Amino acid sequence: MIRLLIADDHQILREGLKHVVAQSRDIQVVGEADDGDSAIELCSKVDADVLLLDVSMPGPGVLEIIKTLKQTRPKLGILVLSVHPERHYARRVLIAGADGYVTKNESSEVLAPAIRHVYSGRKFLTQSLAQELAVDLARKRSGQVHETLSDREYQVFVQLGAGTSVDEIATQLKLSPKTVRTYRSRILEKTNLKSTAEIIFYAIDHGLVTHVGDGLIAADADRAHRDRS
Repeated sequence: MIRLLIADDHQILREGLKHVVAQSRDIQVVGEADDGDSAIELCSKVDADVLLLDVSMPGPGVLEIIKTLKQTRPKLGILVLSVHPERHYARRVLIAGADGYVTKNESSEVLAPAIRHVYSGRKFLTQSLAQELAVDLARKRSGQVHETLSDREYQVFVQLGAGTSVDEIATQLKLSPKTVRTYRSRILEKTNLKSTAEIIFYAIDHGLVTHVGDGLIAADADRAHRDRS
């Protein structure tokens, strides 16, 4: 029996995931967590084989969670579940130590095989992700400026690019607004962008975000124009 933990901040989604895995007699959900801190604590207390980990939860970022768990629970398989297209986070979570990556728009039929694959000690990659990684390796693409960011900087960068305010980012990542502003300054310096508006435009142009808050693009477009004037 594969003992599974589920970490996701949306209760409805957790219930849906439990319903999907309940169709498989060899997988049993033995615990749930709704934020990054409780996920780490849960993994320290519950003897489980695989963690199904949402990429975006309050508390420590997914990359920090993975690195922490790989130090404290090296035999725990970690399968990351994300709303983001594979090319956005997959490489980073795999480098951090995750054992697989599945997007939430994948068929529910993929989930149980992915859990079994990770449980067996192998990495789970969809065919499209494997092809993407192969192309990246062949081309050795490292010239895009967002690739120069640290993991935490990248996390803040994507949040800013989605139009999330500094205070909201601080709450989600359990940081002070001052710390988030420091990350923003580092991001602007590393990317040679001039404002949050330009971060938004860059993120949209490079497909790093799928939506931005209503009215934010137009409002920040005016600000970006003023910044450059």
